[in-house]
Amino acid sequence: MPAAREALLDAAYTALARRPWSAVRMVDVAAAAGVSRQTLYNEFGSKDGLARALVRREADGYLAGVDRALTGHSDPRDRLTAAAEWTAASARENALVRAMLTGCWGERLPALDLAAVASGSAAPAQRRADGPLPSPADLVALVRDRAVAVLAGPGVPRSDTADLARSCELVVRLALSCVAAPPVDTGVADLVRGALHRPSAVP
Repeated sequence: MPAAREALLDAAYTALARRPWSAVRMVDVAAAAGVSRQTLYNEFGSKDGLARALVRREADGYLAGVDRALTGHSDPRDRLTAAAEWTAASARENALVRAMLTGCWGERLPALDLAAVASGSAAPAQRRADGPLPSPADLVALVRDRAVAVLAGPGVPRSDTADLARSCELVVRLALSCVAAPPVDTGVADLVRGALHRPSAVP
């Protein structure tokens, strides 16, 4: 990603942490990134384009973290537990990730249509951002499928992974329940380990 684009997205993210999106001004984002307002408009097209690009970046960052969690351990249960902990922590620390995972977009956040919008951008990154943005169901499916691919290994027929897919989806949904209603007496890891305690839950 070009340095100017990344700097603008960083500036937009910082601005959103300080004030509602409706109060974020393009001129301030450009100034914080050290570029002209014209560069900002050339890169994103509009404030909505900037918002879509920011949401896309945060979704990609969340999914990259899921991939790291799933490959950071050898035991399948530890892999799923790490992915669940990452999900809960990401949603706790990042309002955009929380909104994407729960579908609850508050007044402070951009009001975005998740459907694709017409894109006149020449930048591939912006054309991708102008495409469909992930819904909560999309993210659950993406995390489930990534977990299944890692745990089942390459070349395993989809028909042989149905039980594993259900277990992986259960873990994602447990993590999301902890986002919506954080547990008081236990953490997401304890909930996931309890759910996966059954010998047949994961291979």
